[in-house]
Amino acid sequence: MMAALLLRRDKKATAAHLKADLNRTDNTAGVRQLQELLDAVLNPEKPAADSEALDWCKCLIAGGDGFEEFCKTVRSYDNATLCGLVWTANFVAYRCRSCGISPCMSLCAECFNNGDHTGHDFNMFRSQAGGACDCGDGNVMRETGFCRRHRLRTGENVPLIPRDLLLMSEMVLPRFIQCIIQYLRDGYVEPDTSTERDLQKVLQQLEPQISFLEELTKMGGAMRTVLTKILTNQQTFKELSMGQEDNLYAKKNYDKYLSALKNSGLVSVEEKAQGATADVTVGAEGGTGEMVLLGTTAPGSPDESSKEEDQDAGQSVGQRKRVKLSSSTKDSCVIESLKHKCFLEELLFWTIKYEFPQKMVTFLLNMLPDQDYKITFTKTFVQHYAFIMKTLMKSHESDTMSNRIVHISVQLFSNEELARHVTEECHLLDIMVTVLLYMMESCLIKSELQDEENNRHVVVNCSEALLKNNTYWPLVSDFINILSHQSVAKKFLEDHSLVMLWMSFVSFFQGMNLNKRELNEHVEFESQTYYAAFAAELEACAQPMWGLLTHCKVKETQEYTKTVVRYCLETLQIWFDAIGFIDEPAPNQVTFHLPLHRYYAMFLSKAIKCQGLDLDSLLPDQEMLMKIMVHPLQIQACLSEIHSNMWVRNGLQIKGQAMTYVQSHFCNSMIDPDIYLLQVCASRLDPDYFISSVFERFKVVDLLTMASQHQNAVLDSEQERPMLEGALTFLVILTSLRIHLGMTDDEILRAEMVSQLCMNDRTHSALLDLIPENPNPKSGIVPGSCSFEEMLSAVADFKAPVFEPGGSMQQGMYTPKAEVWEKEFDPIMVVLRTVYRRDVQSAMDRYSAFLKQSGIHTGNPWPPYKERTPLHHCYKGLIKLLHCKTLHIVIFTLLYKIWMDHQNMSEHVLCMVLYLIELGLDNQLQDTKDEEPCIEEHCHDSWFPGTNLLSNLHHVINFVRVRVPETAPEVRREAPPSTSTEASSYGQNLREAQMFSLVAERRRKFQEIINRNNTEAAQVVRPKSSSTRWVPPGTPPQLVTEILEIRESMLSLLIKLHQKMSSKQNSLSASWLDDMDTGRHAHGDGITAIERILTKAAMRSCQIKRSIQDVCGKVCPPVPPKKNSPTDKKTMDKEERRQRARERQQKLLAEFASRQKSFMETAMDVESPDTEAAMDLGPSEVMESEVLYDCVICGQSGPSTEDRPTGLVVLLQASSVLGHRCKSQEAKNLPTSDEEHIYPADTCGVSHDVRLTLMQRFFKDSSCLQSVSIGWDGGVYVQTCGHTLHIDCHKSYMESLRNDQVLQGFSVDKGEFTCPLCRQFANSVLPCRPGRGTETGSWHTPTNKKTCVLVKEVEDLQEKLGLFPVSYIIKPGTESNLSKEMELVIKDIKNTTQKKYMDYGKNPGSPDNDFLFMYSVARTNLELELVHRGGNLCSGGASAAAKRSCLNQLFHVLAMHMRLYSIDSAYNPWTKLTQIIQSKEADSFDEERPEVPMLFRDVPSLLIIFVLTMPQPLRKEHFTCVVKMLYSLQFIQALAALSTKFSPEERQAWSTSGALMKNAANAEKSFEALLSHVISELSKGKSVYKVKAEETSVLSSTVWSPQSIEFSLQQFCLPFLRLSCLLQHHLYGDSLTGCLEEEEFSSLAVCLGLLPSAHQPSNSMHSASCLQWVVSAFDLVSQWCVEVTGLSQMQAEQSLTLLVQDPQWAAPRLLQLPDNYNIIFQYYHRKACTSCKKVPKDPALCLVCGAFVCLKGVCCKQQGICECVLHSQHCGAATGIFLLINASVIIIIRGHRFCLWGSVYLDAHGEEDRDLRRGKPLFLCEERYRVLEQQWVSHTFDHINKRWGPHYNGL
Repeated sequence: MMAALLLRRDKKATAAHLKADLNRTDNTAGVRQLQELLDAVLNPEKPAADSEALDWCKCLIAGGDGFEEFCKTVRSYDNATLCGLVWTANFVAYRCRSCGISPCMSLCAECFNNGDHTGHDFNMFRSQAGGACDCGDGNVMRETGFCRRHRLRTGENVPLIPRDLLLMSEMVLPRFIQCIIQYLRDGYVEPDTSTERDLQKVLQQLEPQISFLEELTKMGGAMRTVLTKILTNQQTFKELSMGQEDNLYAKKNYDKYLSALKNSGLVSVEEKAQGATADVTVGAEGGTGEMVLLGTTAPGSPDESSKEEDQDAGQSVGQRKRVKLSSSTKDSCVIESLKHKCFLEELLFWTIKYEFPQKMVTFLLNMLPDQDYKITFTKTFVQHYAFIMKTLMKSHESDTMSNRIVHISVQLFSNEELARHVTEECHLLDIMVTVLLYMMESCLIKSELQDEENNRHVVVNCSEALLKNNTYWPLVSDFINILSHQSVAKKFLEDHSLVMLWMSFVSFFQGMNLNKRELNEHVEFESQTYYAAFAAELEACAQPMWGLLTHCKVKETQEYTKTVVRYCLETLQIWFDAIGFIDEPAPNQVTFHLPLHRYYAMFLSKAIKCQGLDLDSLLPDQEMLMKIMVHPLQIQACLSEIHSNMWVRNGLQIKGQAMTYVQSHFCNSMIDPDIYLLQVCASRLDPDYFISSVFERFKVVDLLTMASQHQNAVLDSEQERPMLEGALTFLVILTSLRIHLGMTDDEILRAEMVSQLCMNDRTHSALLDLIPENPNPKSGIVPGSCSFEEMLSAVADFKAPVFEPGGSMQQGMYTPKAEVWEKEFDPIMVVLRTVYRRDVQSAMDRYSAFLKQSGIHTGNPWPPYKERTPLHHCYKGLIKLLHCKTLHIVIFTLLYKIWMDHQNMSEHVLCMVLYLIELGLDNQLQDTKDEEPCIEEHCHDSWFPGTNLLSNLHHVINFVRVRVPETAPEVRREAPPSTSTEASSYGQNLREAQMFSLVAERRRKFQEIINRNNTEAAQVVRPKSSSTRWVPPGTPPQLVTEILEIRESMLSLLIKLHQKMSSKQNSLSASWLDDMDTGRHAHGDGITAIERILTKAAMRSCQIKRSIQDVCGKVCPPVPPKKNSPTDKKTMDKEERRQRARERQQKLLAEFASRQKSFMETAMDVESPDTEAAMDLGPSEVMESEVLYDCVICGQSGPSTEDRPTGLVVLLQASSVLGHRCKSQEAKNLPTSDEEHIYPADTCGVSHDVRLTLMQRFFKDSSCLQSVSIGWDGGVYVQTCGHTLHIDCHKSYMESLRNDQVLQGFSVDKGEFTCPLCRQFANSVLPCRPGRGTETGSWHTPTNKKTCVLVKEVEDLQEKLGLFPVSYIIKPGTESNLSKEMELVIKDIKNTTQKKYMDYGKNPGSPDNDFLFMYSVARTNLELELVHRGGNLCSGGASAAAKRSCLNQLFHVLAMHMRLYSIDSAYNPWTKLTQIIQSKEADSFDEERPEVPMLFRDVPSLLIIFVLTMPQPLRKEHFTCVVKMLYSLQFIQALAALSTKFSPEERQAWSTSGALMKNAANAEKSFEALLSHVISELSKGKSVYKVKAEETSVLSSTVWSPQSIEFSLQQFCLPFLRLSCLLQHHLYGDSLTGCLEEEEFSSLAVCLGLLPSAHQPSNSMHSASCLQWVVSAFDLVSQWCVEVTGLSQMQAEQSLTLLVQDPQWAAPRLLQLPDNYNIIFQYYHRKACTSCKKVPKDPALCLVCGAFVCLKGVCCKQQGICECVLHSQHCGAATGIFLLINASVIIIIRGHRFCLWGSVYLDAHGEEDRDLRRGKPLFLCEERYRVLEQQWVSHTFDHINKRWGPHYNGL
């Protein structure tokens, strides 16, 4: 009842009233009233979307104040010392490695910018999963990195909070939270019945409530404390959450909740009850020892039944499903269903059930700065851990969910204190390992490795979603995170049961993703699951391993290592038994995943390197070592097989696996441990056994025979060579790699760096990425004391970023220093680290280039031999490999085969053989005493006496018995008698000494070892006898045994090979050893290598020295066995053939160059005939021939004719570059704060628009349209590559392009194409007019007529508009091809720009309008050429631009078109220029508007109009005449404009002083007289001077001297002179002479004929002296001035604006960018778009005008066109240059295409950072920005950038 009354009252008043009641000492009534009110307000049966309840809560909490003020008040009591700002995915945050203690540390931008991180190793990053700011948290980062706000420990000086402030909150919030929970309970439906949508709906309705909670957390520490109390209070929870008896709704709710809880354990409750072995009572807190992890019958559990496994697999899996936890585990909460004791626990529970809604996550995280909350929440999280993972596995949106989980867990587990706490209290490690096991057990399958039928091992199935989608990622990531804390890792390593559990987890990955070699047809379906397998091994096995290894660095941790090693070996033994492994791997199978082997290897390596343990104490017996060695060796052999194309039928993915295995992110967890493990096995096993195993695994045993022919049972002959090379290379790597055998971390880093740099120059970031990063994957710090940077500067030189001529931009690169190439280049390391085989070749090419360049060696060098770091004493046994008979026999055999040119030998084989010999010489065995002859080694006796390489080198081998096919040449048809007797006499020497015994030998050794280990194990040997296995089935030729006479030693073979290679008979004289210079042997080819080996051997033993001298003394020419063998011929011819090919190529190139040259000469001079005359012959000679053009399509040369016109390939593009020019030379700055702005009002385009609009208000439209030029914005620019083609050829070319299906970067339908010759982009063809040389002569020759005569002639010419030369006269009814084409080009030109840039007249499309557009095209092109020449003509010369200029042709086409218009003679400006007209009074009363006064007209426009409308070709004297007349007008305009700048006094003074000179003889050529006249004339009538009178007096403090006036006048007239000069250059081919800038005016005046050529020096040069008047100057000037002063309609200010036109513009510039990219990024990436008011997803900036636009934003689309494209049309007439804020790159939009230009911001290492992936600080690269600006101004984007694509208006 009470509540109903309260509800009706005003909320604020009620709240104040209740607050007062509650503050009394006896507040029971108040409490009751409040509870009743809340019952009514927070009734969960109302729909959640009802906002009334929320408003009530806000008012009640504020207790009568406004909610906003309340927030402010509470904030003032904030005592938090942490920032704790929570962000979600895609937020931009910072990470500073110098300040972070935990690798996951991150800061928000504000804290980062307010802290001091100068010189630190930091980067900006886009958050993947979300995160929180750690500023202020000393557990995660060092205090020095805190920002100013959080450094101050704000908590200490905050006043205590008044009790009544938060009183209401304490009462209201528990009910509010309970209400939310009830909604969540009510809305939840089990996933199987519901759809995702239902859950989403519930969440949407709750959005405002949860946002309200989030708001509360942001009020700071005081409010968080209240919330923490409520959330963790168990009493409140008990009272409110259990279903109240009387409330049915609440009861129903509570039941739903209970049923949801029931399924929260890993195993549901019912299943436990069924499980007979389950002796754990369901609710018991302290369970007994054994725990059932996962029920008993696997297929029975609900999770499993969905996986359809066949029955027996189910059984075997079932047996493994029982995992025993140690009895010490008291806590059974991993499995049990949950129980909740407070709101926080239930809130988290629902958060999980609803799959982590973002708002809930943010709320839970926002509370973390409160310490009490943090601890409770972490415990709650751990308690729900199993449930979380169970939900994750079932989720459809596992990706989003994983991110949200990690968002939370990373905040909790990065803190060592907290992690240790929950590990001890809540058994976090047990929970994690158990849950991981549980997770993986859901996707196990039977392994098929080795023994398919009886294999008892199970592995994970990589094609399961769990692995394919990385669903396990959050769990593993948490596990790695907590293992990075020493205290936690120690706990893990001390708990043996955990280590054992973990090993069984790792064994699930052992042997996964098994590959079986396809032998018949290609596999149908290439599965891509292999990447999932590699990722799983790396993340789930290797990274935790590295995490553990970081804590095993010192002697004190020996025990941990021993534990891990012990359990590794146990698990390996179990694994061998399970897969039924005895001694031979199954053929044609390979798995790249052996994590158990790798754990064992890495812990072994650590134990010896850091903990001083003895290797033998950690090794198992020999039999186990033999087993351990098999699978890693199998992988090495298979790598070789894959590269030898033996696995092609398995598809590309098998190559992918081989590459991933050695790739930089995987190699130190995969191939490195494997090789190390093989090195360990090799150092402890019998060397003969090991070597023969290697050759058997690589399947090349049959090849190792002295016979020239053999049969290989397992390899095709083309695979033999690569496999043999593979085996030898592997042996070299095995015996020479020292990564785990004694190199320090610094040495390793250096070797890695050198090998990467030798393959290719690298950027800094690529290097960081390519160097295998040290263990702890998150640390980002490279191992060792030496930092990455120091090491880099020691081995490499930096090459600054450069431009290549093509415009492609290089990044800053590092390249190896010379001494690195000389001393450190290690081909073996390169081979080990290359993912692509071509990189090895690239390294060798670079090496030989270096040797050539530095003059060390000119030929084709061999890989250099590199001395190795000494072996750690534990691994000395490895050297035995190099000193064993088996290897020596192999070496001997191979040397012999190479010498005899047997098939399948190669230079590489020899190279590796020599490498092995040299390694043997460098690594001698110390203890040579135990060389006791082995009696039982009978099969080796005849080969070598001992095992030492030195003594075996010179041991001569006489006879060898071989098995050969009957067909072989060695088989003797009929034995000569001598041989048989010899054979008998040598009988005792000829034991069976062939290499065939390798296999038998290995078997025998293996048997011995087994017998030594266990006497009764004799039955292990396979029943198959060795011989039967190696005989190829059913091969026709029978093998027979033959005896070969050899009589060579390894030494003699080496010397003979030396002779063979140097192809000299006695390449080594007997005495060469004595005069050897050892220094020059480091680099060179095979000859050098042999010399080096012989020298080393001779130095180490006198006996060898003697043998060498003997052999060299005897020098017998090698007897090549079969000179005509094809292979032999091959090798001999190879060099010759190469030489010939080279010569052929040279010839071709030379021919090509000369053709190109002649082409350039013809094609580039397609200028009009006059140019040629001027350039080649000089004006006096007459050139009779027509101009010839080459067509680049049909190749014919000929003149352009009416019927078959030729055209220039041109690109037409609209351009607004001129319109963006400003007055000032400085570029405008890009605004980077709200105070700065860019105003476009001062640009050329805008001011011309304003001027035209103003004119059109007062003057006649047709006259206005001839008084200015348009085309500053959206003008059409025409450029050519200079190549010509027949227009009909062009049409057929376009047709063929249209039918071409290849994807082109341009649109043929829009007429675009590439020049058939130079491939430059173009879109039209400009017809060349037929020209005969005869006209040119008469054109040029000056006739000395007087000016007045010429003026009259010009006037007459203007009357004769239609008269063009005869060739143009069109027969009625026919139109020539040429004129058709000209009309088409005009159409193209009009289509190039947008309509709005053409229609400036009152009636669009009128002839006047067209006329204006046409002559403006000419103007635009002239002005742009001026800009390209640097804004002036000082440089002179026909610059590169002129060589390719098409202005002459363009003028012609325009003139053809303009002849359609005639200028009404009454209004012809020419008359006004040259005659004094009697004024007709009647005009002024005309209703028609007046003409534009001459002084307002744009003089260059008039020039172009005259030239284009007079008959072509125009005589030069007429052109000069026009220029002279127009110069007078320009000069008077300059005087008028200047006079307005004077103060009234100055004006008076100049007026009087000039008036005196009026009567002087040269008054018409003195500026003083004219100036005074202009001033007096303009002062009459509506004086323009009235306006400025009051302002100017203040402004002009400068005094105008004659010099300054002269300078201003010249500056004013220069643009006109430049333009006229350029026009003259194009029309008549006059060359432009260069000059100094000061002399530009006079030199141009001479060039144009305004001054006689012998003019006085420039300093006294007067601009007035160029004037030439035909009529009285003063009268003419008066006439012009009267037009201005007599304007009745206009205000004086307006006529002033039109009078003062300044023709000077600075060069166009892009905006000036700030040096540091961060300034742009911080301001713009959060800035809201001006049009849609949202923060764009992809913001972009226009670099021309600074506009801020949404890239690809749908929000700002208009008529289906996105904003960037719209802006490019508006701002640049379809050319836009945009900087993409979030990617730091620039894109160019050109018409309908766009391209990525690159970045002008580079980091400290000269690299771009596209998409800001690395987030390093970026700085402006001035050179690049200049290049960008240059391309914009010169309109060459289309030519220089190659990768264009259509944007479909979507940018």
